Amino acid sequence: MDAQLFLIKHLLILREQIAPFDIEFSVTHKELDFSHLLEHLRRILRGQASIFDWSRSPSLARTLSPRVLESQIDAKKELEKSLKTTCEEFIMSVTKLVVEPLLSFVTKVTAVKVALSGSQNQKLESGIAKPLKDHAFASPEKIAELLQKVNTAIDEDLPRVLVKMRLYLQNSSTRAILFKPIKTNILEAHIQVLSLLKKEYTPEDRQDLVKMVSMQDLEAKLDKLL
Repeated sequence: MDAQLFLIKHLLILREQIAPFDIEFSVTHKELDFSHLLEHLRRILRGQASIFDWSRSPSLARTLSPRVLESQIDAKKELEKSLKTTCEEFIMSVTKLVVEPLLSFVTKVTAVKVALSGSQNQKLESGIAKPLKDHAFASPEKIAELLQKVNTAIDEDLPRVLVKMRLYLQNSSTRAILFKPIKTNILEAHIQVLSLLKKEYTPEDRQDLVKMVSMQDLEAKLDKLL
C-alpha cells in the first residue's frame, strides 16, 4: 500500500511538471527481432536448407539478419496509463482490506444460487436445496462474525489507510477523488449483504446478528474519515 501511494504521488508530480510544456512527448523505440530465425533453423534441422549453400548467399544473408522493429511511445499517455492502473490497484486493495468478508460471502451465496438452478434430482442428492441459513458459511453465527470483522476494519484499518493517504497525498482534492470509489465499493458491499439478509433470513434470525449500521450512517461515518 505504501508503494502504491508512493508511486501515485510521484506520477502526479511528474504529470504536473510536464503539463505546462506543449511539446511532443512521443519517442521512437527500436529493437531487433530474431523471431523469424526460428523457422529457418527448423528448416536447416530438417535438411530443407543449408548454411553452406553459397549459391543462395544473398537470400541467406537476408534470412539470418535480424529485423529492426520501430514503435512510437507517447510518454504522456503511458504516464496516464500507469497512474490509472496504480490508482485502481490501490482502490481494490483497500476495498478488500475492509470488506473482503462481505465480498467472499456474496460470492459463496452466488455459487449456491447457481447450483440451485440445476436439476431437481441434483438438488436432492447434493442437499443444496436447504435454506441459505442452514449452510455452514451462512449460519447466523458466521454472519455475525463477518459483520464484526468488517466493522472492526472500518473502525481501525480504514483510518490507518487515510493516515497514509494524508502522508503521501497532501492535496485534499486528490485524496477525495481517490477515496470516492473506495467509499462506493464499501457501501455497495453492505447494500448487497443487507439485501441478502432481508431476503433469506427471518426477523428472528437477524436479531442474533451484529447490527448493521444504516447506509446513511455508514456514508456519514466514511465521509468523516476524510
